[in-house]
This record gives sequence, C-alpha cells and structure tokens, in this order.
Amino acid sequence: MPFDVSFACLDWQLKLEQRETPIPELPINEKLAGDAVRCFNQLRLPDVIGKPKFADVGGDWFRDIIEVLFGCVDPASIQVDPETGDIDHAKMTRLVGELFLLVPKKNSKTTNSAALGLVALLLNQVPNASMLIAGPTQKVAETCFNQAMGMIEADPKLKLMLHIQEHRSRIKNVLTGAVLEIKTFDMSVLTGAIPIFAIIDELHLMSSKSYAKKVIGQIRGGMNKKNCLLVFITTQSAEEPSGVFKTELNYARAVRDGRVDPEDMLAVLYEFSEEMQTDKQKPWMDPRFWYMVTPNLDKSVNQLWLEREFRKAQDRGEDDVQLWLSQHLNIQIGLGLHSDRWVGTDYWLDQARPELTLEKILETSEVCVVGIDGGGLDDLLGLAVLGRHAKTKEWQLWIRAWAHDEVYEQRKNIAEKLDDFKAAGDLVVCHDATSDIEDVADICERLLEAGLIPEKNAIGLDPEGVADIVDELGLRGLTMDQMKAVSQGYKLNSAIKGMPRKLKKGALVHCGQDLMAWCVGNAKSEKRGNAEVVTKQASGSGKIDPLMAAFNAFMLMSMNPEAIGPGLNEFLSDPVMVI
Repeated sequence: MPFDVSFACLDWQLKLEQRETPIPELPINEKLAGDAVRCFNQLRLPDVIGKPKFADVGGDWFRDIIEVLFGCVDPASIQVDPETGDIDHAKMTRLVGELFLLVPKKNSKTTNSAALGLVALLLNQVPNASMLIAGPTQKVAETCFNQAMGMIEADPKLKLMLHIQEHRSRIKNVLTGAVLEIKTFDMSVLTGAIPIFAIIDELHLMSSKSYAKKVIGQIRGGMNKKNCLLVFITTQSAEEPSGVFKTELNYARAVRDGRVDPEDMLAVLYEFSEEMQTDKQKPWMDPRFWYMVTPNLDKSVNQLWLEREFRKAQDRGEDDVQLWLSQHLNIQIGLGLHSDRWVGTDYWLDQARPELTLEKILETSEVCVVGIDGGGLDDLLGLAVLGRHAKTKEWQLWIRAWAHDEVYEQRKNIAEKLDDFKAAGDLVVCHDATSDIEDVADICERLLEAGLIPEKNAIGLDPEGVADIVDELGLRGLTMDQMKAVSQGYKLNSAIKGMPRKLKKGALVHCGQDLMAWCVGNAKSEKRGNAEVVTKQASGSGKIDPLMAAFNAFMLMSMNPEAIGPGLNEFLSDPVMVI
C-alpha cells in the first residue's frame, strides 16, 4: 500500500446513533473531493416536481461517500501544475479501490447509483475508458438508465457533454470518449467486460445466479489497473445470506470491524449491531431506532410512511413482516420464519453449540443412533448422528449431506448455497454413483466399531430408495435388526412435535451447522387430522433432507436405547467365539 491507512470504523454504531455516516477518518484531498461533490450537487432529480438539484435534495451521507471515493488519494502521489493548479490524474494513486454499501430500500439507492455513474463519467480523464452499472434484472437496469438519462436531459450543459445512445443503454462523454453502459447482470452480457469503474446494484439478488461469483471475479480481474473503482450497492437479502452476497457482506463487516486489513476497501453498512439484531426483546421493532439505518430519512422516505407500511406488513402476517424488516431495516434473516414454519424453527438457533463436533459427540455419548434420508441423484442424501450424553443426558446432533453433480445442474437456484455448505465441510459433492453411500457406511461402521450403537434399531432409514445403502451397511457388519425402516408422513408426528419440546427446554443441542439451519428454515408443516406433518412436498424447492434424517434419528433415540458396548461387539464379531 502506497500510504498507510486503516479502513476499520470501530465506532460505527456510535456514528449511526449520532446520525453520522459510518466512515473512518481517511486522508481527503479537498480539491478532488470538492470537484466530485460539486458535480453531484449540480445533477437534477428527473422524477421529482421541479427537477431540483441534488444540492437541495440529496443526502449528506451520500456526499460523504462521494468525497471519499474521489478524494481519498495518496498525498505523495499528488502533483499539481504550478500554472493551472490542476492535479495530474495520471500520476495520482486512489486509496479506495472498492466500496461495499449496504443500505435499505427507499434510500435513493438506484438514483444515487445513476448519479454516481455520471459523476465518474464526468470526472474521468482516461481516454475511451469503459464504465459499467450492472442491475440484477432488466427492470432495475432500465430504471437506473432512465434516471441517468433524465438527469442529462434536465441540464442543457450536460446534454452537450454527454451523448445518450438509448437503444444500447450507453452514455458517452464526447470530450474523453469514455462510455458508461448500464446493463443487466448476465453472464453473456458481462463476460469480457474490462471497466475502470463499475457499480454492481442489488448484489443480494444475484446470489441465486450460479455464475455470479465468476462474473464478479472477471470484473475484478479486469480492474487491475491503477485508479479503478468497484462499487457494490445493495439491500439486505430477503432470505438468509448466501453465495457471493454472503461472502462479500461478511468480508465488508470484517473490514469495518478491523478483523481484516484490506489494501483498498471501504465498507459502509447501515445495519444494527449483531447484538441488537439477535436481542430477544427485538429493540429494532421500535420506530425510534429506525433513523439509524435510514440515511435518507425525510428526503426520499419519511418516518410516517415507514410506520404505516410496517403496520400493513403486520396485518398481512409473519412472512410479510420478515420481508419488510429485511428490506427496510436491513435485519438479517437467520431462519425462514414463515407463518407455516415448523415449530422447532423458533428454538433452533438458541440450541446451537458451534464448539460441538462429531468427534466430541462420540467421546461424550453413552449411545448413538443414526438417521438417514436418501435422495436420488438430483437430491441431497442426509445423515444425522444423535448421541445421548453420558452425564447430562442431553441429546447431541450432528449432520452431513451429499450432493451429486446433477443437483447443481438441475437446481441452479441453490448452487451458491451448496457451495457455502461445501466450504464449511457439511456438504460433500459426489462425482460418481457410490461415494455418498460409501461415506454413509463409513460413519455407521465407525459407530459400530466404537460400540456406541444399540443391538437393535440403530440406523433409521426412510423406507424408500435405500436398498443400496442397506446392502452396503450389511457388508460393513451391521445386521438387519440394527437397521430400522422409519415410516414417514404422519407417523413421524412424535419426532416433529417432540423435537421442538426438547429444543425449548434445552435437552437437545446441535453443532450450529449452517446447512442444518437452512434446512430447518425451509421446513414447512401442515395439519393432517390431529397430526403435524413436515414433508418435502410441503417445503417445495427448499431442501430439508438432513432435517428428515434428524427426525428418523429422533424416533430411534426416543426408544431409550442402550449401546451394544465394545465388549459384546468384539464377542459377536469374533468367529472363534461364536457357538
């Protein structure tokens, strides 16, 4: 790094409370920053009566961001022409190469993106430079382009400097030849793009695209020249963060909190602290705190409108409340708290023990059972190990899942999530037809050799589609008495209702695996007579296979089993001792 600077903003919570922009103290060149802000201020809002200038209606918080993006440069790289007083842009070194901005809806996000793109196009001095704004959908991209076009048409001077090519969604600076393109985030459109400036709008909506990580990587790779700038402007996800959005968000938080020291990334996050978001008292439900994450309050959005819309969401039900909170207050969703959710969802996160591993479960348990929920090649195979602690009698749960290549091909909407789970070590991707079955049998055989499973009803399986698993388990020394077909549907009712009770009273703990949290969040229940049923059909495209495996294991542990013990196990496996 040419200049020693820290992008950590350790007092960000205090800044939000005091209505300040959560940006650290950085070296700012007043002339460069002033030019950028004046350019921004001269732009006009095209969709407001009277088309006022940003100088009158723009938010100070966004001016602060513009000052840093264009004014934060290495002081040693500044060379001024003694006659004109102009700064030699070719020799200066920008200190901010990336911005991650997390801001709720209705805070002029798309309009500000369009304005920022025009500011960059006007201030750029690189001849024939390529610039880009990528929207998640064609509608968002069109809205952004229309805003930029409207700003140009509202100012006669800009119309002379910037040429609009509406049919190509391009704006060209006639003085420098630089071009700003506003496109839909699509692999075929963006592949090969080598911009010096780029804005990725609504990153959270792009995580469902299997190619998102690759395209962003290509854009980053093309921006390896000096003084390039990549900007992410996004709202929080309406689902649990995943894929490239989760990766970039977590990294931005680490930058802000000083846990990593990047060379050139600025993180500006309008969100409540993790402690506040997870507080069971839900203080963020109080409208008095909403100003902290609403930087454009009393401009593009007002308090009365927010409160009215929140009441409407409450009237419509829990699903709408969760969606509203994620989009307007940036509350991160940890589990899918839909109205028809499985009851255990409400207590799941409280019972997470991240320090718990399979090894610790085997070391501390007096007996273990296994649940297996087998899927086809286009589905997940889930396995759950449930152990009963020898001293506390707590039930301890660990899971793992396997996915074949076909899952990635046929369920591309969850490919990014699966990659996250693979990176965490909870999901194994299989490239042949039998490796998942062999892995499952390895785990079961390990429990058998440790003497931790009972003599009967040790392995609970969904009766359908498990013939290959049964055969492999038999080859590993497990008997048919140890394998138990667990009836599904309403016959799982005791597990579906019993597990939430165990969770609520703290008698069941788990390893805090993100894969299982996702499955629990996907689980939807429905009433069938007096029974509560959780099925794959009711849960739609969301995967719940490891949860179903856990239900199977729960059914077996409810029988109060006793381990076969190493002594008896050795006796049964020794052919000389058999009479």
